[in-house]
Amino acid sequence: MNKLYVGNLSPSVTVEDLEQLFGERDLPAAEQVLLKTGYAFVDFPDQNSAIKAIETLSGKVELHGKLIEVDYSVPKKLRSRKIQIRNIPPHLQWEVLDGLLAQYGTVENVEQVNTDTETAVVNVTYATKEEAKVAIEKLTGHQFDDYSLNVSYIMDTDAASPVQAPRTRRGGRSSRDQGTPQPGPSGGFGSPRLRQPDFPLRMLVPTQFVGAIIGKEGLTIKNVTKQTQSKVDIHRKENAGAAEKPITIHSTPEGCSSACRMILDIMHKEANETKTTEEIPLKILAHNSLVGRLIGKEGRNLKKIEEETGTKITISSLQDLTIYNPERTITVKGSLEACCKAEVEIMNKLREAYENDIAAINQQANLIPGLNLNALGIFSSGLPVLPPAAAAAAAAGPRGAVPPVASSGYNPFLSHSSHLSGLYGVPPASAMPHQHSQQAQEQEVVYLFIPTQAVGALIGKKGQHIKQLAHFAGASIKIAPAESPDVAERMVIITGTPEAQFKAQGRIFGKLKEENFFSGKEEVKLETHIKVPSSAAGRVIGKGGKTVNELQNLTSAEVIVPRDQIPDENDEVFVKISGHFFASQTAQRKIREIIQQVKQQEQKHQQGAAVSPHHSK
Repeated sequence: MNKLYVGNLSPSVTVEDLEQLFGERDLPAAEQVLLKTGYAFVDFPDQNSAIKAIETLSGKVELHGKLIEVDYSVPKKLRSRKIQIRNIPPHLQWEVLDGLLAQYGTVENVEQVNTDTETAVVNVTYATKEEAKVAIEKLTGHQFDDYSLNVSYIMDTDAASPVQAPRTRRGGRSSRDQGTPQPGPSGGFGSPRLRQPDFPLRMLVPTQFVGAIIGKEGLTIKNVTKQTQSKVDIHRKENAGAAEKPITIHSTPEGCSSACRMILDIMHKEANETKTTEEIPLKILAHNSLVGRLIGKEGRNLKKIEEETGTKITISSLQDLTIYNPERTITVKGSLEACCKAEVEIMNKLREAYENDIAAINQQANLIPGLNLNALGIFSSGLPVLPPAAAAAAAAGPRGAVPPVASSGYNPFLSHSSHLSGLYGVPPASAMPHQHSQQAQEQEVVYLFIPTQAVGALIGKKGQHIKQLAHFAGASIKIAPAESPDVAERMVIITGTPEAQFKAQGRIFGKLKEENFFSGKEEVKLETHIKVPSSAAGRVIGKGGKTVNELQNLTSAEVIVPRDQIPDENDEVFVKISGHFFASQTAQRKIREIIQQVKQQEQKHQQGAAVSPHHSK
């Protein structure tokens, strides 16, 4: 992806002119320059220098009196689902970018590109080439503050081969066939069998050992992938000049552990041969949202792993996290054998936390009919993208016929997002029952209580964060004045549709976790109040408290309808809900369903009473 097209060249331009221009702009020497009349193809040594060339030269530099154009050289047949977005403001929040990308289609993957530029660069894969085309048209020139986005096609090698028969990459599975139903005996597709989500092992290794891990002509790393049945990506071109490089291993848990052991062994042997005296620890990268559950209450999980494996384990500070790097470094010190044992236990804990998050998402599949989390991207704090096949299966139910759908593996940079999208099946609006369509558009008011000390973080500098959040969610978000100077909690009033409520509340929960208002050992649990008609309060409680007890068992949230409430001017009373995000959301939706049923019954009763006697038989 380092070959560039340089266009709008004067016929008098020579190869020497181009090479001189690159030198003047501090660009590395091009590996090859192929000059044609009016344009040229230039090969740069790496993606970083290619990006720098595009950003530095395109539309900004004249050569022989003509303003030159520079972009990736991508053949038409390879212009498909993949695009690159550059000049992203460094302060831009992930959820804002996720929400923008999702406006133009289903985003399968977002990967940040490490560059020398002050602004951010991401590579985005859409589900279809049509969506990618629309995204390029709409996003090019899109303004964020004083930044204007630049967008290009990048090479989509999958577009060159037929989709019907995706070829497995050497050393691993194709990322596009995971989760795809396998043909049955008749050759057709039956109910999909969802594979276990791909949860890779990510390691950091000293740059000095990367050559040894790869081996001469790549033979060593090929041997590792072959023996362990894994796909090993060494990100050696990332973070030029960095002391450490990340390695991503895709395989079964056993395959990941075997590959990790072989890589550690290679590093130890290389250290002995080069007489390196420094200790070589095992360093594992993990998303911040998973680390709290690895540590455990009062650090018990970590202490247990240390005791059982004879290792010393430390975890990098929360202060090292950034919007573009939500991973923390888990450093394990001990003998090679001890480190390998610890790796198994650590990854078991991380994988369990990850799968619990996926399960929590799956349980919400019918929470809000028609809600598409592909358009939300709320989980900048951690949940990865749910494979669309899983979402489709959840929406279709056990009898639903689901066409083959591509899926996404775990993306450490997204949620969650970036993940973290694809939570709900997405039936078209026309296929949704009429009452659901109406319900989805109805404005709801929720009163969410947050710690007083978190108010500043939620508002942000000059109110920027709360404004961005309101814009992203499509909701009104207001913080009520404090009733007294020493109150422990403040009330946040959120007004919006069910989808807007989900987005806004989800990001507030995530923000409190990110800003460390809740420690890594504890889950974010908040109290939420919603108003219900006084006529529906009894239905929420149920006979002898049966309904409210069932609600609590079903959702894991605490649900309280305070007795002896005096209805307000709208004849409404409060219901209090306490719990973590998914528990609270499920309880809110179930209570809204009860309210809807009560309203429908009242309408039928009123309609029945309005029928005059001589019209009834």
